Amino acid sequence: MKTKLLAASAVVAMLAAGGFAAHAAAKAPAKPAAHAAPTAAEAKAFVARAEEALAKESEYASRAQWVQNTYITDDTNWLTAKANAEATDLSVRYAKEAARFNGVKVDAVTRRKLELLKGGLVMPAPGRPGASQELADIQARLDTAYSTGKVTIDGKTMGLDDLDDALRTERDPAKIKAMWDGWHAVAKPMKGDYAKLTALANQGSRELGYPDTGALWRSWYDMPPDDFGRETDRLWAQVEPFYKNLHCYVRARLNDKYGDAVQPRKGPIRADLLGNMWAQEWGNIYDIVAPKAGAGLNYDLTKQLVDHGYDPVKMVKTGEGFYTSLGFSPLPDTFWKRSQITRPRDREVVCHASAWDIDNKQDLRIKMCTRVNADDFFTVHHELGHNFYQRAYADQPFLFKNGANDGFHEAIGDFVGMNALTPTYLKQIGLIDTVPGAEADIPLLLKRALDKVAFLPWGLLVDKWRWEVFSGRVTPEQYNKAWWDLRLKYQGVTPPDERPADAFDPGAKFHVADSTPYMRYFLADIYQYQFYRAACRQAGWNGPLNRCSVYGDKEVGQRFQAMLELGQSKPWPEALKTFTGEDRLDASAITEYYKALNDWLTQQNKGEACGW
Repeated sequence: MKTKLLAASAVVAMLAAGGFAAHAAAKAPAKPAAHAAPTAAEAKAFVARAEEALAKESEYASRAQWVQNTYITDDTNWLTAKANAEATDLSVRYAKEAARFNGVKVDAVTRRKLELLKGGLVMPAPGRPGASQELADIQARLDTAYSTGKVTIDGKTMGLDDLDDALRTERDPAKIKAMWDGWHAVAKPMKGDYAKLTALANQGSRELGYPDTGALWRSWYDMPPDDFGRETDRLWAQVEPFYKNLHCYVRARLNDKYGDAVQPRKGPIRADLLGNMWAQEWGNIYDIVAPKAGAGLNYDLTKQLVDHGYDPVKMVKTGEGFYTSLGFSPLPDTFWKRSQITRPRDREVVCHASAWDIDNKQDLRIKMCTRVNADDFFTVHHELGHNFYQRAYADQPFLFKNGANDGFHEAIGDFVGMNALTPTYLKQIGLIDTVPGAEADIPLLLKRALDKVAFLPWGLLVDKWRWEVFSGRVTPEQYNKAWWDLRLKYQGVTPPDERPADAFDPGAKFHVADSTPYMRYFLADIYQYQFYRAACRQAGWNGPLNRCSVYGDKEVGQRFQAMLELGQSKPWPEALKTFTGEDRLDASAITEYYKALNDWLTQQNKGEACGW
């Protein structure tokens, strides 16, 4: 089961899941009377009853899910699946009752809450007896298969985190391919369960009045679902030329490194060569694509962290320090006592980073297997963004305890994470002694674009694939072909070998196996630059945008807090305007941030056959 309502209060970030207590079903909404047309008073009373029940049950659900994520056993899987199934039953019944009031004239707040209740499920189960348990059991199997997957390479057993570490630095294409193939093979057995999960969720979505689950997901953005699909295409069109310029440059450098036999100089890029299991971020191959001439960065952030004695707790303390510098209160003592900051040695856990609000008040936590490196330095700042957002809207009614949309929740942390990687900030907190001069801007921007800009097409295509699957345009037999068709179209990448007929490569990504919607990350990659540009303008920054740091600026913090406090109480354009003064998504902040790099890439790509 997936419910956005629970995710809003309990598990937000890269993992959005949850479940209600076993006794939730006993407190399900009463079936509506059929003899009279519903009234505005009844609608308001229903919403109040729903909020009270959902808020009361969510803490139990959060704790159950926390235990399962931090202690994976057959028993915790069973308990979570049971809680999730009961949550689905409860949430579906509330959603269906909310639909009774579609034609009733009610006040704006009640109407917004009714719409949130109707769209509050991520993977709704059908209403028939046993369907919720069936869906929850399938989801638990998929989660477990992913989280416990292991690969044997040269006699060594490796989990995904081990493979991630190895891919950062491995440059032997044969070994890279072996790791890539090994992990993608882990996903192959998930295909049958995924098809069953899709069919169940689609049945549930249709019962709620949506054509399919993809339409349900697209309904979350304060506009008609089809309009949202077109909006994502508009945003991609703003950044696609820049991405293709970056792709062209990187492909040429990979060809220089490996030769035509491994990476041709024309056409798509071999996905496994990009330093990341999914080719979603390319920063790990910076050593291959770094500019050959001119000054580079005069520091390595991972080395600086190690040399300055950082450990995982100090990483998190530093992240907290950014938010408190803006005027936010420190995290509660319980955060430090109850969070999972490092990977336990005695049990299986979900290492995928996430932020949690257990009680919708002050019991904030993160769950990470933190390592002392530049990536996790960014991730710490990002995850804490969820926690500070959760606390900012803690006084909102339960149904408004969420981000303005799911992209907002991701963008808050990403905006701060961008600041965390800025040399100005690193000097402010003592990690480097001097800020590199203007000659380092191209290396700095290139390194950042390899992660942030390279991510954009990936962030777009994951849900575009699922939208096609949910709609029935792509059948289980076509899963893998459709996946690679989209990856070629948007990313310009291909697999390192011909894929087996029964492969299920989408399942090699956590968010697919876990049924976590992904468009939020694409949106977040755009929102964060709007947030960043607005914050720097407010701070009076006059230099290059990529060098701005708002660390310690309490006036920026006040306006930032004003946006966060709104939660989901207003349509996202109103929340956006509160902080930025703009009420429409605009990817021009990205091209503005990277203009110098894009100009440089254009010069470097002269004579190359760009595109694929």
